[in-house]
Amino acid sequence: MAAGMYLEHYLDSIENLPFELQRNFQLMRDLDQRTEDLKAEIDKLATEYMSSARSLSSEEKLALLKQIQEAYGKCKEFGDDKVQLAMQTYEMVDKHIRRLDTDLARFEADLKEKQIESSDYDSSSSKGKKSRTQKEKKACSCSFQREKLR
Repeated sequence: MAAGMYLEHYLDSIENLPFELQRNFQLMRDLDQRTEDLKAEIDKLATEYMSSARSLSSEEKLALLKQIQEAYGKCKEFGDDKVQLAMQTYEMVDKHIRRLDTDLARFEADLKEKQIESSDYDSSSSKGKKSRTQKEKKACSCSFQREKLR
């Protein structure tokens, strides 16, 4: 595959990555905000419970404690959701890194193959002719690689 094709395929595959990352990070920020709001609500309920515990009936105390427990449960759910989002985000980035590593290895293998083909061509075409100097061969190889990268 030509050098430009590797780059083109990779760029196509990561085209939506920044959007997906932004979306996931925004969702995590939203979960953080909702958790902070709930924690403030829990503090308010706990303060209310502590300040009026003596004057509340048993049912009222239980109802207030139940509200506090439900709010803590919701905070835990938000935390779990955030962990899931973080794991998805990590896996998404890791998948693109693995693909880049694979494409890079293929690209390097293709370059080596082309260099071997080029050196085989150079050695067969120099029979019966004056052999080129090392400097000329190196210049030819470099210009060949630049052409491939275009």
